This record gives sequence, structure tokens and C-alpha cells, in this order.
Amino acid sequence: MTGYIGKWKQLRGGTVCGLFLLVLLARNHVQAQTQPPPATDRPAQIEAKAGKKHSPELTFVLVGAGDIASCKNPEGARATAKLIQQIPGTVFAAGDLAYEKGSAADFKNCYDPAWGRFKNRTKPALGNHEYAEPTASGYFQYWGTQAGPRGRGYYSYELGDWHIVVLNTNCYASGLGGCGAGSPQEAWLKEDLAKGSSACILAYGHHALFSSGVFKKHAVHPELKQLWEDLYAAHADLVLAGHEHSYERFAPQDPEGKADPANGIREIVAGTGGRSHDLLGFATPNSEARDWDTFGVLKLTLSLGKYTWEFIPEEGKTFHDAGSGVCHNYPAEAN
Repeated sequence: MTGYIGKWKQLRGGTVCGLFLLVLLARNHVQAQTQPPPATDRPAQIEAKAGKKHSPELTFVLVGAGDIASCKNPEGARATAKLIQQIPGTVFAAGDLAYEKGSAADFKNCYDPAWGRFKNRTKPALGNHEYAEPTASGYFQYWGTQAGPRGRGYYSYELGDWHIVVLNTNCYASGLGGCGAGSPQEAWLKEDLAKGSSACILAYGHHALFSSGVFKKHAVHPELKQLWEDLYAAHADLVLAGHEHSYERFAPQDPEGKADPANGIREIVAGTGGRSHDLLGFATPNSEARDWDTFGVLKLTLSLGKYTWEFIPEEGKTFHDAGSGVCHNYPAEAN
């Protein structure tokens, strides 16, 4: 302020314009001195602590199911397509998309009239019915590059801070090389997860490691355990599946099936896309919610460090399931 007093002495007896200019300069000086410091950028603090770059607070929707369209019984796929029509976002299609053989004709005549309207926003996975033809040629012909490299059936993509892994769970398919340690897919998965580009991890494929399905050979697939081991080591949050034509949600658990609230993976089986219904047997450990008589879609809302899930039933049905969780890899401050 001393400098402005000096200027006042210089301007004393000067013009009105000079005095007016001096007042403006003094006022700006006071404002600069009293202006509060910029607010701390909390996301930047979190980024520094986590050692990762996070996108702004955005919300992404992932919605879908498995076991979808049959020309013999098209009503179910039409009912679930009606639900997705009202939900913006990315669509996951968790295998067995076009019955009975996943041929080019099945995709054209059965899948396309229902879920085909969402083709441009769909990220598909291979089911066993697609392998009625040993190379799943109808599937790769229909989806092109949307299904990842032709013949492989596994790939990944990003939704904000979420890293999404699409698995080919048809471990015995010709040319895939299995799903065990050192297999091409398992080696790819380890490398993909090691990139560590995102805080939260979700994976989906057709078959499930855990299920309460009546016929265990159909419902439970231990050949997926190594892929689960890799996901568990990377602190994955969610695994989605189909194959059983029912809905079942599990509490977070490790690859051995032991409850693990702190670090476990939550598996949700949603084979409810419209094909048919499968009965479930006695609930296996950690099974929290089940239904085998409702077509519908699973809607996941993915945001910074957390997620919500909601099973939305077809029109006329009442079964509903919803809840929320947080990401294992995300700093506690973000939640």
C-alpha cells in the first residue's frame, strides 16, 4: 500500500482522471491481497496417492444379459430388448446370443430383429452355441471387429475409470488353447491386467465358476479358475456370466469360493436374455439372490470408485435385485 501513498503524493493537485485511476489500482491491490487461495484439487490428491490417472466424475452404464434370442421362442428376446431400448449405455451380450447354432442365419433371423437394434453399442462375448460351428464363423461374421480379433474371442475396453475384460470361456474350443496357466488367453489376461490403466475391473464371459444350477456339469466350470486367479490377484470387482438361464448374485468371494468381503470378486449370473428358464438347485455358499422364472436385464452403473447393480425384470414380472459396492483398487478417500 506504501507505493500507492507515494503515487497519491505525486498526483495530489493532479487531474480527476488521475485520482480515479489511483482508486482503481488501490482497490485491485486489496482484492488481490484478500482473494482466497484456489481450492485444493481433491481428485489430483487422490491421483498422486494412487499413482493412477482418473477421469472426471462421470457415470457409465453397462446393461445386458446372456442366453438371448431364439426363433422358436422370440417373445423373451423381444421383452428384454424392450427394456434395453429405454436404457442408454453400453450393452454386454454374455454369450449364446443366437440359437440354436449361432449361424449367420440365426443372427440375421433371430438375434437381429430383437437385440440387433443395439448392435452399434454392444460388446459381445462368445457362448457355447456359437461354437456349433467349430470356428464360430457366424458370430465373427456378424460382429466383425466389435468382437475383438477374429478367432480369439477375448478383448478389453474402457468405460471411464473402469477396465472391462471380455473373456472367451469356451475353454475347450478348438484353436483357443484352453484357459489354464500359460494358455494364450491366460497370458493375454495377465498382460492386460498388468497395464493397470484403471482403478476398477469388471470381466464377463458366458460360463460361470460358481452357480447353484441343478446340473453341476453345466452350471459350474472349474476350468475358469486360473482366469479367476489372475482377476483376483489384480483386485477385480465384478464377474458377469450367463449359460444358466436364471439370475443369481453371489457375495464377494475368492477363486476357492470362500467369502472375502474385503478383496473378493462379486459374480452375477444373468442368463436371462430371453431364450428359456433353467431351475436352480439348493443355494451354494455365498449365493445371495436367485430367480429362475424371470427374463430381464442386468444394469450396472459404473462411476468413480464405485458401482451399483440392478436387475430389471420383463414387463409383468416382479423379481428385482439391486445394491452397490466399491472398487478394491480405488483409494478410500474417493469413496
